[in-house]
Amino acid sequence: MSLAVLAVLAAAFGLTSCTQNNVTEDDMPERFFQENNLRGTFAMFNNGTGVFTVYNLKRYRDSTYLPASTFKIINSLIGLQTGKISSDSMVIPWDGVERSVAAWNQDLNMYQAFRASAVPYYQEVARRIGKDTMQFWLDSLKYGAGTDKKNYKITKIDTFWLDNSLKITPDQNLGVVKQLYFDELPFFKVYQQKVKHAMLFEDNANYKLAYKTGWAQTEQNHALGWIVGWIEENKHPYFFVLNVESDDPNYDMKEVRLKMLKDILKAYGFFEGRM
Repeated sequence: MSLAVLAVLAAAFGLTSCTQNNVTEDDMPERFFQENNLRGTFAMFNNGTGVFTVYNLKRYRDSTYLPASTFKIINSLIGLQTGKISSDSMVIPWDGVERSVAAWNQDLNMYQAFRASAVPYYQEVARRIGKDTMQFWLDSLKYGAGTDKKNYKITKIDTFWLDNSLKITPDQNLGVVKQLYFDELPFFKVYQQKVKHAMLFEDNANYKLAYKTGWAQTEQNHALGWIVGWIEENKHPYFFVLNVESDDPNYDMKEVRLKMLKDILKAYGFFEGRM
């Protein structure tokens, strides 16, 4: 299938999910933000009822933030679709540069790099995809169009998702994983399935939990954290996005994102296999 044909298909897929008519605002998650000295938003989409439950609706729908490593979802799909990632077992050799994350200091394949959120691997993937092709896909997906609906133009090919030039709303980030789950993004189904496989971190008799994290700094030098994905119970998916921010640039988001997510989901009744 040609890029031109895929562009037409992609035009039908807006990543924005939320409308005025299907939103229930809920302050229940606020206590988890307060406990961790963070501000932000949480939203969950019940696929069975079509209802969004949202804490801090304005931030969820109207504010934009750099996607950080949640962009690895899109980067992986474009890499696979264009053949720059031949399979999720394709290895990119370590460049020998010692980095602070030990898991990055080795040869990695796509599956490993995705789960370790290895920035160097995906920077190399972006360089191999190239600016023009990457721009084509961002335009087709309307990824990064933001609240003003204007298409984003790539600045530097291997940092644009990290340097605050590209921004998305939490609503758009949730829209990505919702369409990915149903193989509705304009990429071959087998590639969407490979990314979903990499996102699946917990799979047991009661539930499946799949997600991608992100962690970076905003233009204001604030720490920003993401976790976006879905929880499935009794073969019924619920899609979520958690977006958190601290004025402290050194705030460690690594553990708190997942803990907050699980605390919020537990408060809504998940993890018991009864949803």
